[in-house]
Amino acid sequence: MNRIKVINEPSELVPMLRAVDTKVKREVLKEVTLEWRTSKEIEDKYGDEGKEAIRFFEKMKLVETKWQSSGGNYPEKAYHTYYNSFHINASWPVYEISDVLSAAMMPEDEFDGLEEKIVKLVGSEGKFSGDVAEKLGITSTMLKSLVKRSIRLDFRGHRIERLKD
Repeated sequence: MNRIKVINEPSELVPMLRAVDTKVKREVLKEVTLEWRTSKEIEDKYGDEGKEAIRFFEKMKLVETKWQSSGGNYPEKAYHTYYNSFHINASWPVYEISDVLSAAMMPEDEFDGLEEKIVKLVGSEGKFSGDVAEKLGITSTMLKSLVKRSIRLDFRGHRIERLKD
């Protein structure tokens, strides 16, 4: 089946850009594009960074999963890319795309600080995204982009919530 990811919202670019921002992520993405790989196979080959890459891909819905037996006592979760191609419909105002690119290319330490602020604001119950953006003094596009980049946070409608492990 040929699945195409249509990107028509500026913040949806962030996962695409972050999916290939390190050598390990690029290699893991190539592997799960070619065939199904278990999390153990990825972790054995790429270590914790590979495990985090798969976690990121799963949050971004770039991979599909299935349970497969590998000869052990329990089945293991395996991953494969969900999409065969991407279609980008790009016609966005400069201020929006600049927020998206800024969030995607932000240095890790700067992003970690902002992510931590968002996590604290959201708390355990979640919070309306407009309130979070206002508290941080950032645009809604920047906030969406930061949440898309995070593996700790996600949107549920207009609310931002912590992801459960």
